[in-house]
Amino acid sequence: MAQTRPVSSTPDADPAGALHALVLASLDDDQALETVSIPLTGKSSIADYMVISSGRSTRQVASMAQKLAERIKRERGISARVEGLTNADWVLIDAGDVIVHLFRPEVRSFYNLERMWAFGDAPPVPPAPAA
Repeated sequence: MAQTRPVSSTPDADPAGALHALVLASLDDDQALETVSIPLTGKSSIADYMVISSGRSTRQVASMAQKLAERIKRERGISARVEGLTNADWVLIDAGDVIVHLFRPEVRSFYNLERMWAFGDAPPVPPAPAA
């Protein structure tokens, strides 16, 4: 007798877009500052999106990073790699299709990743407000 598996929900038509939306929503929930999203599709093979955001302190940066990694695991089933959590001046979260950089404002200003990753004259795209 053949076993039947439970029917899972329909897979996302755009898994990278769904992960990107999850990241933006989580950062918004945690009151991240100056969140910027840079689309990388067709420009880099490292990811589809890069999200850069700030926290007011190392404590907030660490908290946002931990919550985001847990939420990605819980809701998308992805074990994101997290680097820099010990000092929490700059935390990198690699979730595959979306790479997230969380900074303290002074550190973000020093490294200026938005400028480095802006292609041509086009500025990074601020994320659309959550619906």
